[in-house]
Amino acid sequence: MFGTELKICGLSRLEDVIAVNRHGADYAGFVFFKKSKRYVDPYKAGELIELLRSDIKPVGVFMDEPLDSVISTARISGVEVIQLHGHESEEYVEYVKRTLDRPVIKAFKADEEGALEKALHSSADYVMIDSGAGSGKKFDWSILKDFKRDYFLAGGLDPDSVEEAIRMLEPYAVDVSSGVETDGIKDEKKIESFIKAVKHGGRYA
Repeated sequence: MFGTELKICGLSRLEDVIAVNRHGADYAGFVFFKKSKRYVDPYKAGELIELLRSDIKPVGVFMDEPLDSVISTARISGVEVIQLHGHESEEYVEYVKRTLDRPVIKAFKADEEGALEKALHSSADYVMIDSGAGSGKKFDWSILKDFKRDYFLAGGLDPDSVEEAIRMLEPYAVDVSSGVETDGIKDEKKIESFIKAVKHGGRYA
């Protein structure tokens, strides 16, 4: 049995890539939402992705972005997975999948009415259940107890809480950004602690 996969999101500096390369991750997220403090432009992201370990998949994170911007940014940066974190429609998801031929993660806000039902039937390759767009806050995990689809769990995770989350829910993957930062900057010690906690809480045989 394999363990829960993990994604470190919001990489924007060479130091972030070095930390992730050193300690390992399954996915590395690059935020292309211009209002985010973790925003990185596609050319800079491309330079960082070139330095990323080949077994770590780079993910481009978008939020209600025009379709042509998603397509061009993905191609310039070289991200291998597209994460849609806004209110993108099913048609939007399908267009991105078809045009880029890359897996799509569609995020859903846990406390929005009907979110879990929409996530269950989404045509995205993966779904993410989050408390909000980078809010760093935890939601009531118990709502996912009977959720019948593999998902990324996000929102309020940190090295102290992720092990409990994995044991309780056994999600396909966990996603962290602010939970491995100090004063808004990625903290290598926290990244290392988070990854160790995921591996300890995961179902490794």
